[in-house]
Amino acid sequence: MRVELVTLAVTVLALAALGVAAGLVWSAVAPVSTFVLTDSGPHLADPESQTLIAADGWFAVITGVLGLTSGAAAYFLTHRRAPVGAVLGVTGGGLLGAYIAFQVGSATAGTMIQAAPPGGLRTTESLGLTAHGVLLIWALLAAAIFWVLEFVLSYREASD
Repeated sequence: MRVELVTLAVTVLALAALGVAAGLVWSAVAPVSTFVLTDSGPHLADPESQTLIAADGWFAVITGVLGLTSGAAAYFLTHRRAPVGAVLGVTGGGLLGAYIAFQVGSATAGTMIQAAPPGGLRTTESLGLTAHGVLLIWALLAAAIFWVLEFVLSYREASD
């Protein structure tokens, strides 16, 4: 039981640290959207812009790759000693890592630009997610690849 808990804690902490790096990568590669502040609140400067969708897509790609990588790494490093701690760790750590990536990426991207009075204040808004479901990708793919590897490799061992 102690090995399972240590595996769980170490995995969650490792993936939380990876979340910081993922957030920095996301803020570096994802496009930011330009907003115009009006009396009714911020509005997209270009309503036909695809930058909001692209930001969600980049977040999904970055966290998806980390999910597949962390799930496979957890399987090969710990599945014999602490499989329950490992799969719970990649699931919980994936959720925490994605949340941290979202917070770090949102905080590091964006600037404010003062415009002439007729245009009001224009700002390049920090990154955000419009499809909040992408926060689950890391955890889902990490757990999925862990179990796929477990079933495929365990079946192969059992049939030998």
